[in-house]
This record gives sequence, C-alpha cells and structure tokens, in this order.
Amino acid sequence: MVPRLRLLPRGAIVLNPFSEKAFSPADREHIEKKGLIALDYSWKCTEKARAIPLIGESRSLPYLVAANPVNYGTPTKLSTVEALAAALYIINYKSQAEQLLSMFKWGPEFIRLNQKLLDAYAQAKSSTEIVELQKKFMT
Repeated sequence: MVPRLRLLPRGAIVLNPFSEKAFSPADREHIEKKGLIALDYSWKCTEKARAIPLIGESRSLPYLVAANPVNYGTPTKLSTVEALAAALYIINYKSQAEQLLSMFKWGPEFIRLNQKLLDAYAQAKSSTEIVELQKKFMT
C-alpha cells in the first residue's frame, strides 16, 4: 500500500474501470518490468477517481462477477483484491492470485464464480481478443 499517488511506480499498469483498453495477457511483460497498481476506493467514489491523474498505462478488467460480500453476484463491481487477483490470474500468476484471495473467507469463491471467464481471458493474446471474449460472455 502506498499512501500518496506520487509514490507509485512510474509506468506501471494501472487497473482503471474507465480505461478504453482492456487488460490482457499481453500486459504481463510490462507488469514484470514496471508493476501493477490497483487504486483502493469505494464504488461510490468512482466518478472522483476519473479525475485522478494516472502515472502509468491504464487498463480495464474484462467482465467478471464479484464474490465479495458487499457486491456478491454483481458484474464488474469487484473489490480491489478481486481486481488484483483477476489481473494476476489473467497473466498466468494463478497461484499468486489464489494466495491473495485466500486472505478472505469469500476469496476462493471469486475464482469459482469466474473460473470459465478467467481461464478464457488467460488464453487471449491481446486486448482485442479480451474484448471479443467479453462480448460473448455478456450475451
């Protein structure tokens, strides 16, 4: 956890629900070099988050369903830990994603709920493929 935005690593991938580019396995090398950032803020404040100047490469996660107790079963309303775990899973850091989620009673449920989606996204080659898969899952 970093207390001030200016302390974040420059050039990291920033998970941002407003990004026009989808997160994909193609981001793995970039993350390994520069890092991965998820901003921890309430969904009630998402409009305010649009105003935060980002210092990295912005990516949105594809369609996934929340398992956290506040938003269980709600598409796209992931907690910060779910977002980080999803990104790790998609870039094939599955054991790290599972380890992160294991800190919460409901954590393993996130992967169970989204297994098919996460596995498909992890096989994609690009942001474009992620968007196409997402469209199929949402119809």
